Amino acid sequence: MKVRMKVQISGTRDGQEWPAKGDEVELPDDEGAQLCASGLAEPLTDTPEPETATAPDAEKRPSRGSRKGALTKE
Repeated sequence: MKVRMKVQISGTRDGQEWPAKGDEVELPDDEGAQLCASGLAEPLTDTPEPETATAPDAEKRPSRGSRKGALTKE
């Protein structure tokens, strides 16, 4: 399981220093799940999430021929 570290853990794991905060590391599934469940890491997926674009809200203006508050014939 690939995870991104949310905190710096002191000490070593298998003789190596733990990765720094923000670094990614591949761990056995059970160990990665435990770190994520405790809030020390977040899971990463192999497939990137698609980016989504949103259009800005269009300004709401009266149409050219109308004026707000203008008198209308009935």
